[in-house]
Amino acid sequence: MITPIKFTYYPGEHEAEKASNSYLMSLIALIAGLPFPIINLIATVAFYFGNKKGTYFVRWHCTQALVSQLSVFVMNSFGFWWTVSIIFGPETVSNKYISYLITIFIFNVLEFIATIYTAIKTREGSHISWWFYGDLTNLLCKP
Repeated sequence: MITPIKFTYYPGEHEAEKASNSYLMSLIALIAGLPFPIINLIATVAFYFGNKKGTYFVRWHCTQALVSQLSVFVMNSFGFWWTVSIIFGPETVSNKYISYLITIFIFNVLEFIATIYTAIKTREGSHISWWFYGDLTNLLCKP
């Protein structure tokens, strides 16, 4: 899922800190706005726009954090609104609903662990590329 890549460029202390903070921002926002998936996405988008003119290393990691948060947002939003429809609507709890909750729980736990690991390694100056998100980030973020 996570692949350390050797860069020919080693980022400075300031760059590594900013790149690491892009992942930490998503974790802090997740904890602060837990029941509402949009809070996490807004915080990550704000951090991305605040650093989009930074060095390539910082922009790349801000972009990867943003892309990963978009998929988390979609999955969590679907689960949130499904839960709301069960609480306030005619829907009932089904096996599909329970299966989906288990799936998004596992997805969120794995994403949380990967984000912490990436924040630590990026702070050390390593370039960490996530499976799928790293390739997508390469397409979106040019040097």
